[in-house]
Amino acid sequence: MKIENIDLGRRPVMLAPMEDVTDESFRLICREQGAAMVYTEFVSAEALIRDIKSTTRKLRVDDRERPVAIQIYGRDPEAMAQAARIVEQAGPDVLDINFGCPVKKVASKGAGAGMLRDIPKMLSITREIVKAVSIPVTVKTRLGWDADNKIITDLGPMLQDCGIKALTVHGRTRAQMYTGQADWSLIGQLKADPRMEIPVIGNGDITSPEEARDAFDRFGVDGIMIGRAAFGQPWIFREVRQFLDTGTYTPVPLPDKLALLRRQIIESVDRIDEYRGILHIRRHLAATPLFKGIPNFRETRIKMLRVTKLDELLDLIDEIRDKFLTSEKSFEAVEL
Repeated sequence: MKIENIDLGRRPVMLAPMEDVTDESFRLICREQGAAMVYTEFVSAEALIRDIKSTTRKLRVDDRERPVAIQIYGRDPEAMAQAARIVEQAGPDVLDINFGCPVKKVASKGAGAGMLRDIPKMLSITREIVKAVSIPVTVKTRLGWDADNKIITDLGPMLQDCGIKALTVHGRTRAQMYTGQADWSLIGQLKADPRMEIPVIGNGDITSPEEARDAFDRFGVDGIMIGRAAFGQPWIFREVRQFLDTGTYTPVPLPDKLALLRRQIIESVDRIDEYRGILHIRRHLAATPLFKGIPNFRETRIKMLRVTKLDELLDLIDEIRDKFLTSEKSFEAVEL
């Protein structure tokens, strides 16, 4: 699969953009684990134009991450085009437009998935951004606003006509938020449309290597994106990639998983500071399925999510490693 001249290989698996999750450290780890391309947290066009430091920091990319996409959102065509030019100067490989974020503070203001209620403006923004930059522009959106307005099969060709180089579709409506099951049938229908010449990437509910292969086999998509299933377990990309390439995979060993979490903790603190870095990484620690199956783990988990000092948190991670890897029996309990 190619996005213009960027070759992502056969059946690429990408890291989806996630607010307060896909920071530079996490993106790099996911790339190392096998993600074909990674996406930044979404960036507000208005905040970029106003040069808000907390927003401009999100534009930093490491060459080791490449290929990497920076994603922007907003509701005004002129502001989005101006923000796109700022983003291009940061040097990403791809600029992605967010027309899919369902959260109220974004969608209710007409940005993100809110654009699904104003298709003319969505298309105008897309055309203006494509004209404003020289790097490939892509779009990420949803099936439609709600169950009565699943418009993606008509919308896809219109977005393509605006000049985008790939389209990612999350298999839910805005009304669904993240509830229920993702419906890939319309994604498959869009991909099968002979009008579609650009890559179609599917997103939603891919949580295992088997589900990844099924998405490719059943719906014919060019690529897939993994979002929430990577949260707290970046090693999913290693397992999925191995399965897609060979038809089998070896689960990542527990020591390797703990080492990755330990690295995330340290890099989060180095990137921000001790207090806020630990607060940030708690989301990953709370979400990871790594500790499921460990007997009597509740007390340790509470400690892990309350600690405020780096040394104390690392000691807890090491304690988990030492306690539950001392015997083959313990190892098997953790892996369940």
